[in-house]
Amino acid sequence: MIRCCDERDFELIWSIINDGARVYEGVIPADCWTEPYMSRDELRTEMEDGVTFWGYVENEALKGVMGIQKVEDVTLIRHAYVRTDSQKAGIGGQLLSHLRKLAHGPVLIGTWVDAVWAIRFYEKHGFHVVAPEQKKQLLRRYWKIPDRQVETSVVLADSTWQETTGKRRPSLKSSEKA
Repeated sequence: MIRCCDERDFELIWSIINDGARVYEGVIPADCWTEPYMSRDELRTEMEDGVTFWGYVENEALKGVMGIQKVEDVTLIRHAYVRTDSQKAGIGGQLLSHLRKLAHGPVLIGTWVDAVWAIRFYEKHGFHVVAPEQKKQLLRRYWKIPDRQVETSVVLADSTWQETTGKRRPSLKSSEKA
């Protein structure tokens, strides 16, 4: 079952993110790895900034989480993690499918460039990596992440984004034009 998470799930969400993120240790740049991967304060900030988490529940236990965030004219998929002992069971795909139905407008996803398994997962579900020159603009416009993470990330877009990129390009904020 998939359900919307709430404040009562905060510790479980935090635990799932940090358990699932273990796969990044030794893969992403060492200067980007932290222990824990996401602090409680960072999670709280993400939720206060509008990330709504949805969870996959099996046998009354939360097995995976995925966030969704409306930012301007796009929907972002954020913080997609499944407990390590429940991975490879289709949970991530079910969560992604559910969140795509909730999305309004194009859907964008950011992940680490070295997380090839994550990129393949999203590509399997119809997303495509955007061009490198567009990636930086998108990450600066729609995400609040450090410069180093911008350098070491990719952005994937759904077909809605792909269909509209010829008709519209992301306009840069005046602070981004420099």
